[in-house]
Amino acid sequence: MVMSLVFGEMLAFTLTAFLELMDHGIVSWDLISLSFIKQIAGYVNQPMVDVSILQRSLAILESIVLNSHSLYQRVAQEITVGQLIAHLQVSNQEIQTYAIALINALFLKAPEDRRQVSHIIRGNRPIKAEMAHQLYVLQVLTFNLLEERMMTKMDPSDQMQRDIIFELRRIAFDGDSDPGGTEKRKAMYTKDYKMLGFTVSNHVNPAVDFTQTPPGMLALDNMLYLARLHQDTYIRIVLENSSREDKHECPFGRCAIELTRMLCEILQVGELPNEGCNDYHPMFFTHDRAWEEFFCICIQLLNKTWKEMRATAEDFNKVMQVVREQITRALAMKPTSLDQLKSKLRALSYSEILRLRQSERMSQDDFQSPPIIELRERIQPEILELIKQQRLNRLCEGSCFRKVGNRRRQEKFWFCRLSLNHKVLHYGDLDDPPQGEVPFEMLIPVSDIKSVVTGKDCPHMKEKSALKQNKEVLELAFSILYDPDEALNFVAPNKYEYCVWIDGLSALLGREMNSDLTRSDLDTLISMEMKLRLLDLENIAIPDAPPPVPKEPSTYNFTYNYG
Repeated sequence: MVMSLVFGEMLAFTLTAFLELMDHGIVSWDLISLSFIKQIAGYVNQPMVDVSILQRSLAILESIVLNSHSLYQRVAQEITVGQLIAHLQVSNQEIQTYAIALINALFLKAPEDRRQVSHIIRGNRPIKAEMAHQLYVLQVLTFNLLEERMMTKMDPSDQMQRDIIFELRRIAFDGDSDPGGTEKRKAMYTKDYKMLGFTVSNHVNPAVDFTQTPPGMLALDNMLYLARLHQDTYIRIVLENSSREDKHECPFGRCAIELTRMLCEILQVGELPNEGCNDYHPMFFTHDRAWEEFFCICIQLLNKTWKEMRATAEDFNKVMQVVREQITRALAMKPTSLDQLKSKLRALSYSEILRLRQSERMSQDDFQSPPIIELRERIQPEILELIKQQRLNRLCEGSCFRKVGNRRRQEKFWFCRLSLNHKVLHYGDLDDPPQGEVPFEMLIPVSDIKSVVTGKDCPHMKEKSALKQNKEVLELAFSILYDPDEALNFVAPNKYEYCVWIDGLSALLGREMNSDLTRSDLDTLISMEMKLRLLDLENIAIPDAPPPVPKEPSTYNFTYNYG
């Protein structure tokens, strides 16, 4: 046992000395013998080998692969990526780092048919800088496998490639039945390709859409993966858009092609790794088909954002810019899994992107200087008063509400509005939504109102029948409590009306308006007002402090006496 330990220590020192001597470049790596390579590879393949010997052996093999083209094949015969993956299961991060470095070296030298890398099982421990860099390199090299397909143009005359487009059409529209003659079939295919969202000029032969590189055939690969592996999602996206108005439909084919090009740019497909960079994404190591799954998630995001923006064909580039921002912001959060990416993208809706943009503009240095902060504080009371008047005016116009607990097939409505002098609330029943002048049966003096309560605190939400109400109804419920121990109960038709009435009643009672709508309106109006007032100062640096007051002159003899 002692002799074994001594031998292991001596071997580790010997391998270290050999590696350091070779690093000086005096002797060529091409002179390494095949028996030496076999012996070093044997240390790597041994199940129970000393850690220091394993570490040096991995480093030597990496150097041989990187520095000798002629010996690469010999190392590749002795060591496979599958064997190296086993060293990623150990707890020693140094061994993991050297194993990944050798995988990357083999990956760089490997011919196209040998570039197969499984996803890496990661631990929960912090990743050191060198390990992070090797993971980054592995990520870049993995994505570079897509470059060939990205730069491959589709051959419109290739029947096998055209069959893929036929498959996309068949899955979307279940078009197994033959419509009959050639002309009928051609007309039906043209109609289906239009519904699939290919370029208008290429409805007859959509293969032309895949002749531009990038993204070339890679876009078609992504579309086929979505159609086969996520068939329900694919069919839903296609049919949902084909049933919309022409001006609001989201063209699936065009979007998928442009999205593939965008993802290639974001992930820098085809570019070489940068030295010293360690910007890798953990989620891409959690799935064997991470690229394709990433595309599937992003195409659903694009479809969702298109609907949120109520976009038309003219807005295509604007939508793509928003989607790019959503994806880059989500990636910057470093999600550890594809499911986590989905949740982060759900939170980055179009409205949230607008809010973040505005917030970032306001957080620029110019907007944080004391004079700007003081200007904002002076403007805010004016804007709040403007919002208050708008809310009260809306209450004076009145709103129509559905009666709570009405189980009849025909819904019943009632109407409520504030008097023009802001002293009385008028309300009364309606047979239908109001068309003209509304009869008012009941009055509530504003002076009698005690408070306004919302949600579960409302009397009509505490009743047993109301326990079955869904969450949406609960969020839109509010009540006016007034003397003597009476309540007027509301369920707003939507969130906007809810915020308007809550704000208006708060303003009426001399309280603060705290709704989300008020905060949004306040930010928007203050931002607009400040930009207008600072328009003349654009591109001029605003000092943090006012200029010093000059000293008084010694005499005032420069003054002119008009007398």
